[in-house]
Amino acid sequence: MHDKSDALPGDFFAIPDIHVIRMHGRDAIAFAQAQFMNDVAGLATGQWQWNGWLTPKGRVVALFALVRVDDGTLRLLLLDADPTGFIAGLQRFVFRSKVTLTPETDVTVAGAFATPATARGALAAVDAEGATELDLGGTADPRTLRVGGGPATIDPVAHGRWRALDLAHGLPRLEPSQLEQWTPQQLSLDRLRAFSVRKGCYPGQEIVARTHFLGQVKRGLARLHTGATVVSGGDEVTATSGGGRIVCSQGAEALAVLPLDPAPAGLQVGGATAEVLPLLDGLAR
Repeated sequence: MHDKSDALPGDFFAIPDIHVIRMHGRDAIAFAQAQFMNDVAGLATGQWQWNGWLTPKGRVVALFALVRVDDGTLRLLLLDADPTGFIAGLQRFVFRSKVTLTPETDVTVAGAFATPATARGALAAVDAEGATELDLGGTADPRTLRVGGGPATIDPVAHGRWRALDLAHGLPRLEPSQLEQWTPQQLSLDRLRAFSVRKGCYPGQEIVARTHFLGQVKRGLARLHTGATVVSGGDEVTATSGGGRIVCSQGAEALAVLPLDPAPAGLQVGGATAEVLPLLDGLAR
């Protein structure tokens, strides 16, 4: 397989590891507000946010972008996690709530390295073909995420570049081994404004809020450049003082949970030196 993308700037290519779930019904907003870690009720129609679902012990089960379509409809753009298992897990808490959870298996999710036509920041946009566009770029690296619309080219190189940019911006892409391992603070999801400590109860809220208000955040996300060393989630990161573990990787990009103060020095992964790089801004919503 060659390592050069066939996509031109602005061309859309498939992103197969983002799955779309529709939540619809009279109680959709209230149900999401009670289950998810961010303030869904505070979203206006047409806005989106980063969000997630936690275990009762405050560990991340899944991360997603959540779009408020209208007062009775939400769309979840689920990162990496199995949509069938995610829906089955949520379904256990529906009880008498008037809400349905449906995987949109016929919807294409695609990305392009270009500024969206209309969407900006936290405001999504629907184009003339009915596709929804989200702004997932920073100042120096514009990106458009499109949900719906026509078919998209399969381009593994462009897709790998997309995932590497996610990591560079501090958006964890969690493989199965890393689910239910990390708190939102350990993943530095405050950078993405992906959780709330003030909105009220949700699974794991007590752990998240106590950690926040007692100032007990001792570890956070660090962006590493690993060079030619192949690493994966769960690999140990050693340091002259205080190491940690790799959360996810894509090529030479990796995210690891490491001590915040003092910052560890002399990092090594798999016996090779790893360089710490600054996380990029631009994905907070």
